[in-house]
Amino acid sequence: MAFLADALSRVKPSATIAVSQKARELKAAGRDVIGLGAGEPDFDTPQNIKDAAIDAIRRGETKYPPVAGIAPLREAIAQKFKRENGLDYKPSQTIVGTGGKQILYNAFVATLNPGDEVIVPAPYWVSYPEMVALNGGTPVFVNTSIADGFKVRPEALEAAITPKTKWFLFNSPSNPSGAAYTRDELKALTEVLKRHEHVWVLTDDMYEHLVFGGFEFTTPAQVEPSLYQRTLTMNGVSKAYCMTGWRIGYAAGPDKLIKAMEMIQGQQTSGACTIAQFAALEALAGPQDFLPGFQQAFERRRDLVVSMLNQARGIKCPKPEGAFYVYPSCEGTIGLKSPSGKTIGTDEDFVSELLESEGVAVVHGSAFGLGPNFRISYAAADATLEEACRRIQRFCGALR
Repeated sequence: MAFLADALSRVKPSATIAVSQKARELKAAGRDVIGLGAGEPDFDTPQNIKDAAIDAIRRGETKYPPVAGIAPLREAIAQKFKRENGLDYKPSQTIVGTGGKQILYNAFVATLNPGDEVIVPAPYWVSYPEMVALNGGTPVFVNTSIADGFKVRPEALEAAITPKTKWFLFNSPSNPSGAAYTRDELKALTEVLKRHEHVWVLTDDMYEHLVFGGFEFTTPAQVEPSLYQRTLTMNGVSKAYCMTGWRIGYAAGPDKLIKAMEMIQGQQTSGACTIAQFAALEALAGPQDFLPGFQQAFERRRDLVVSMLNQARGIKCPKPEGAFYVYPSCEGTIGLKSPSGKTIGTDEDFVSELLESEGVAVVHGSAFGLGPNFRISYAAADATLEEACRRIQRFCGALR
């Protein structure tokens, strides 16, 4: 009898974590490595948020919290959804978890039975299909294209829906592509979903505030109110508020789903870190005046990286609407030989040779379900990004 669970055979390690670890190891060995694999802002958590956590410690807010979150934070989450998204939720319809990952995972634990299908647009965040598989579900991939800005077309969504479909998993702005859907583009998808009442919507809005050029963010239940009773809207403080290490995600949805997720969390981790919850309360309810500065910095970096990558031989890089990633195609390098003599046969070959040759760590697109591409996180200093892009240009120029 095997000791480890059969479910482990259905999942793969996180490619983004693996790339970051490889970069750290090479740096420790003395290599000059620029790591552009991590999906976290390089800015520090704003001081008022850190102060709120320190104040919570001094007040003695160090006991077990309620499983679904402290009352003031759940109230602030409900107010946030009303203020920013036009969605009416009671605090009891919200839940706080240890990062967005736990929210997503618990939703799948609460709803998936063997054989249930979850529609996952590709490219996708690496954890989505693995979470589905670990919970007995079947990820159904819907490919997008660079020509369509890596956005799902309504007819492709329609074709993917079957009687076994339980969820449509939607992420805008997207990790890894940075693609964000306009209200009209999202409305076209919700029109499809209206016709299939058995399909629920799980929307990952983690990059909501990181959109550029006056782009208007919208979320499915906001665009189509009839989907409200079958939508779980997930968000968190990790990206916009530079709080990745605080590990706070949250969601709002129908009472029966939130109650089920709360029951699961009660037997799993219980409530998220109390101190981090008070920091998240300050993030959501406190001043938001730093957000435009973060947006401007990321937009400037996006424009820099897109411009420099499009000057690299064999690379085509579209300009995304949000997040802090670009997802360029390296199709023009396939079949060429690297300075080491290795033929570039796949995007994984490309990123491997780039790391070995020039010390730039990026993530291969096949890890996100769509290649030949690679993902760059431009959450790094401008000078670092410039140097990384110069190295990529040099690497591509040396291919023969």
